[in-house]
Parts: sequence; C-alpha cells; structure tokens
Amino acid sequence: MLLIQILDYAGVAVFAATGALAASRKQLDIIGFLFLASATATGGGTVRDLILGVPVFWIGNTDYIWICLAVTLMVYFSAHRVESRYKLLLWLDAVGLAAFSVMGAQKGLTITGSAPVAMITGMLTAAFGGVLRDLLASEPSVLLSREIYVTAALAGAATYTIIEIAGAPMNLSAVAGFIVAFAVRGGALKFHWRLPVYKSRPGRPPKDIP
Repeated sequence: MLLIQILDYAGVAVFAATGALAASRKQLDIIGFLFLASATATGGGTVRDLILGVPVFWIGNTDYIWICLAVTLMVYFSAHRVESRYKLLLWLDAVGLAAFSVMGAQKGLTITGSAPVAMITGMLTAAFGGVLRDLLASEPSVLLSREIYVTAALAGAATYTIIEIAGAPMNLSAVAGFIVAFAVRGGALKFHWRLPVYKSRPGRPPKDIP
C-alpha cells in the first residue's frame, strides 16, 4: 500500500475519532456518534471531490465507511476513560489535518496538474472536516480560534506540492508535507502561535458618511 493511501485512511480514522469524541462531550446516542464521526471524516474530501468533478471517494470505496464505523464504536465504549477529551480531540485533529493536507494536495495535483489548485484542495480537505464537526457539535470553531489552523493545512499542502513538482519521490513529498503541517499545528497548540490579526478602526456612524 502506498504511503499516500495510508495517510488517507489514517486521516479518515483520526478525524472520525475527533467527531466521535465531540459526540461524547455532548452525550449523544450511538447514531449521533456515527453521524458526527462520519461527517467529520468525509466532509472535507467530499467537498474536494465535488469541486474537482470526480466521484466522491467514499462512494467508490466503502472501506472508509467501515473505518468510520469501527472508530465510532471504539470511541463510544472507551471515551469515558480519557481524562481530557477536548485536548485529545485537538491533537488528533492535528494529525488528521496533516494527513489530509497531503492527501488533498496529491489528488488536486494529480487531477489538474495545477500547483495552486493542489494547495487549495489540500487546505480545503484538511480544514473543512474540523470546521463541520465544530459547527454540528456547537463547539468553539477551530477556524475562528486565534491559534494557527488553516495556515498549517496550507503549509503542509504547499510543502507536498513544491517537493512533488521538483521531482522528488512521492513518499518523500508526503512525509515532508505531513511533518510540516503537524509541526505548525502542533506548535500552535503547544506554544499558542498566532499570525498578526486585523486591527480595525471603529466604523463611522451612518450619519457621518457623506
């Protein structure tokens, strides 16, 4: 099995786990667990495939569905043993983000041959599942947190794409992209890395606008 395929399966598994952990925090039933886990694991890839105009990945390969089911059951029966489920969720999310940033970039580059498209599909694949999970679970959105998130996905996708276009072996490109994305997101979690934020001036009252 190619490393890129392993990263794809791993990304689905860990994102499914984060969705199931979010369901455990909301004390949902088993169907709620499965729905949230599956939506988190497949959301980004589904949007990516629809944009690229290719068959949706989990429809053509039901292994992804079985992975979601297995992970859901595992978390359903074991989540209560984890002392800090939210902290585990964040670190698993970082692993999934790193894996999907590479997988999304690889698919975008293979289908279109365009580096910018590959970076965007990598970023979208990696970030959308976590955003969807937080939206459905009414958790604080990782997208709106001030810690670096989408930037980590873009860094991983860009690293993979640049090294791949340079002619390096795919495994090297994939490992490098994964390491960069995880290092950036992990650093943000550990050291609270942030990008400069927009500092606006107060808006003018409508009556003062000519």
